[in-house]
Amino acid sequence: MKVRVTFTEPLLGTWPSNENVARDFIASKAPDAANLEDEIAAIGAEAVAEKGMTVFPRVDGQPILYDYQIKGFFKDACGMLARVKTTKSSALKAYKKIIDGLVFVEPRCVPIHVNGEIGECQRPLRAQTAQGERVSLALSEEIPAGSSIEFEITLFDEKAHKDAVLEWLDYGRLRGIGQWRNSGKGRFLYEILEN
Repeated sequence: MKVRVTFTEPLLGTWPSNENVARDFIASKAPDAANLEDEIAAIGAEAVAEKGMTVFPRVDGQPILYDYQIKGFFKDACGMLARVKTTKSSALKAYKKIIDGLVFVEPRCVPIHVNGEIGECQRPLRAQTAQGERVSLALSEEIPAGSSIEFEITLFDEKAHKDAVLEWLDYGRLRGIGQWRNSGKGRFLYEILEN
């Protein structure tokens, strides 16, 4: 199915702008060397490294989300919805394996159609530590509400999983994708363009 997602709240970047931090993390996750270099190149870290902010990876200057970030949203949504016994998600056993192996998002690099100007979002981060509460500041690139993405979802068992996927997409209205989603960032509405 082909889906258009339109963000009703701003979307925050998730990639560290420091190329070395990004390289080490990607190297631990990348399936092969070719993907490692593609993803590092897409970050464009030099332009914003001195700001210490999280950014959007870019392809030819256009911000993108990776396919696995959308699948990560699916896992987050399914994990939460599985706690509600009346949902389709509650019937999925080993849901992470199902999403990893039977639900696919394409293209790999999903272009973000930006509605307006990319800005910045600065916010406090609080943590309880053994030394007491600590507060620091986080800074992220912010894509404005009204921006959109389009992608395709391939289901290997459409009959078993389509209703669950639609449930996850519905959940995006309440809990978004990307950073600081517990504050409402990254919330979206969707429409099915093709079934």
